[in-house]
Amino acid sequence: MSKIFPKLAKSITMAAKNGGPEPESNAPLRVAIQNAKAQNLSKENIENAIKRAAGSDASELTEVTYEAKGPHGSLYVVECATDNTNRSVGNLKVILGKNGGEIAPSGSLNFMFDRKTVIEFPVPEAKDLEELELELIDHGLEEMSVDDGVVSLIGDYTAFNNLNSAVEEMGIETTKSGLQRLPTQPIELTEEQMVDIEDLLDKIEDDDDVQAVYTNLG
Repeated sequence: MSKIFPKLAKSITMAAKNGGPEPESNAPLRVAIQNAKAQNLSKENIENAIKRAAGSDASELTEVTYEAKGPHGSLYVVECATDNTNRSVGNLKVILGKNGGEIAPSGSLNFMFDRKTVIEFPVPEAKDLEELELELIDHGLEEMSVDDGVVSLIGDYTAFNNLNSAVEEMGIETTKSGLQRLPTQPIELTEEQMVDIEDLLDKIEDDDDVQAVYTNLG
């Protein structure tokens, strides 16, 4: 949690900086707050993160995306929120270099990932899932699955606002909601290979500037 909470707070600050401090009129902020609450970020920390959007620290924050190649054919898209891009890319290069990876040219991995809307929530007790799926198709739903009591929705990235608003209007409280990068050609690795990958992922995610990491793992 010591690493998750600062990243959640930074996502709230960035959303408030870009769209204003009022969740009612700022969908990305509303979603960032929902995601933070799902991870038990306190109300005080959420309010402080929104207030920081008006400060000088937030004005220096920039969202930047890096692409990378790792061991065993693994690929990565790393999203950062940073006040120093030189530091961010420098840290990433060091981590990759020590773990069999390297930075890839910007845009070179775009075709390996699809940007999608991804929303998750517990199976609603009072709703028929087939009816729910049919209703959400009209709002941009492409795929719905249920696993271990959790409903996962996938739609095109352009459908985020419509799909998320539709779920909200149904009174469903989400545990995850946002844009993710899903691999177009996922790969499978052995248990031994995954040890290397998990170690690299841990090191990337531990960097304070990193907000999210996506891979081509199946």
